[in-house]
Amino acid sequence: MTQSPSLSEATSCVASHCELGEGPGWNANTNEVRWMNILASELHHAAADGSRHRITALARKTSYAALTTEGDYLLVAEHQLSRFDPTTGELADFLPFETNHSPATRSNDARVDTHGSLWLSSMGLNAEAGAGSLYRLHRGQLTRLMSGLSIPNALCFSPDGRYAYFSDTTTGQVMRWMLDADGWPLSAAGRYEAPEVWADLRESGGNPDGAIIDSEGHMWIALWGAGRVARLDHEGREVAHVTLPVSQPSCPLLGGESLDILYITTAYEGMPLSTSQSESTQNGNLFACDLSAAGIKGLAEPLLILG
Repeated sequence: MTQSPSLSEATSCVASHCELGEGPGWNANTNEVRWMNILASELHHAAADGSRHRITALARKTSYAALTTEGDYLLVAEHQLSRFDPTTGELADFLPFETNHSPATRSNDARVDTHGSLWLSSMGLNAEAGAGSLYRLHRGQLTRLMSGLSIPNALCFSPDGRYAYFSDTTTGQVMRWMLDADGWPLSAAGRYEAPEVWADLRESGGNPDGAIIDSEGHMWIALWGAGRVARLDHEGREVAHVTLPVSQPSCPLLGGESLDILYITTAYEGMPLSTSQSESTQNGNLFACDLSAAGIKGLAEPLLILG
């Protein structure tokens, strides 16, 4: 596969050393980036320039912290969705999540859509084939949209709300689902219509992981194992990329005051212990790349509506 032009190389912004950094988001009110260390049950916050880094220990493996219209977070965690006040630390159960699943599962990728609803996913604790599912939380009601997935990832939405994107990482492909006016997959005869293959990344050198959509409707997707984040155009073709000095990027985010800083979570999961946990390595850090010169900006993060 012919590789696209490189816009820049991302540099380490926060020495977070996450085993599995994931789920980044931008808090516009506090000018902070937030992300999770899933396997260590940690919520991270840092200022835009990487300073004032703080870590909150959580009770469960947590993959995403969705900002709500009420100013708190909905934590997407192993077996539980919970309300969390980051100021007081108060935690309250909201909904159980796959509490009686076999094989055992945990939460994985999640993202709020243009309607203020949360799409969230699950996967087997050992990435068992077909153990994962995809859900939508709409106004407090949880609906399963799809089952039989292995490692659901790349959840994001077109700016006009017409399409949802996702990937089952093991397939190497990104799927596109057409949505109705209320943000649900189109259905016929009481069944959701099947999503279509939108991008084939099997020759990209990595596995599709987390993704976002920028203000032009282009996708930025982390290629796990390839050490880069690719920009895909409206037809799913790679048109540019940002490189990293580490091999396992997990999810990008366009944040910063002007939404033109590309933040990227990374991981050392699965690496040799002697390499992955050395303080001298950058694996698991939060990376950043200023894309203002390229004229690339992100979209404001939708707030989750629970009522």
